[in-house]
Amino acid sequence: MGDVGPMQLSGINHLALVCRDMARTVAFYEGILGMALVKTVELPGDLGQHFFFDCGGGDLLAFFWFPDAPDPVVGITGPVARPDTGDLLSAVGSMNHVAFAVPAERIEEYRDRLIAAGVECSETFNHDDSEWGVARDVHPGVFVRSVYFSDPDGILLELAATTRPFTPADVAHAPAAPTRAEPRPRVAPLR
Repeated sequence: MGDVGPMQLSGINHLALVCRDMARTVAFYEGILGMALVKTVELPGDLGQHFFFDCGGGDLLAFFWFPDAPDPVVGITGPVARPDTGDLLSAVGSMNHVAFAVPAERIEEYRDRLIAAGVECSETFNHDDSEWGVARDVHPGVFVRSVYFSDPDGILLELAATTRPFTPADVAHAPAAPTRAEPRPRVAPLR
């Protein structure tokens, strides 16, 4: 970035998603996941609401509620299913899932708590560098353990526990290039 140096980013301020029912969203994120609701905003002109939850580490997860929001398009706006039950594919520019950092030693306890609250969860995944990227057992090559589940609106969520520090050897793949021409973005005309 020229002579001024890189931007001084210090993490995620907030990730803003859209929900169908703010009361149900508060009940899930505050009541089941234990995230404190820290800020509520009524949008002007009856546009809706914007609520912020503390998801730890100084980061916020926010939700908009718009009374006239269109329904999601499964497989486009987000994946069809959890990675253990269906297709993880979603469209370019979509949000695939949100992963919350948890302590590795508590991941099974948290999975059990979600199940006790009626939330369907995946088994615990042990992500490694094998061909399929998942191991049955924890071993030194496992870099994160995960449990996947969805919120009441079908937003794919993950509890993720990093199990070892990343090293330069973990960056071993060249970035992929598109295999088809990129479509031109549709832009509203200026008036």
